[in-house]
Amino acid sequence: MARVGRLAGAILAETRGDFYLVGNTKVPCDWAAARFEPPIEIDALKRPFLRLSPSGANAVGSPHLVIEVEGETLPRLLADVFLIPRTGSVSERLWRLVTGQTDEDDDARLEVIEARWLGEVPKAIWQIVRETVLRCT
Repeated sequence: MARVGRLAGAILAETRGDFYLVGNTKVPCDWAAARFEPPIEIDALKRPFLRLSPSGANAVGSPHLVIEVEGETLPRLLADVFLIPRTGSVSERLWRLVTGQTDEDDDARLEVIEARWLGEVPKAIWQIVRETVLRCT
């Protein structure tokens, strides 16, 4: 099972011992404290995800999603699900929808969130959800 959490406003995904950063970071990241080598370049408009090089024991913090999708398919799925194409940033609205948070909540209700369904939703259906959630009112 893969684990998916947040790191500096981007998404951190762990699958089969590999770590991926999905999307642009939104705040400065202390890569040493996160136990990763700093990436040379983060530009999700050019590359929506990149593989991170661990510099110590790593773990995806809580709250985090648990998903059955593994390998490089996972960061591709996460980019399709969560990234805003024009900015390369993670949509907070979509993240809150998946984690069950409301706009008033800053914390997820659970430490581990079962999100197996996220890998099973057809792309066409998720596109309708994305358009609805991201629509400006």
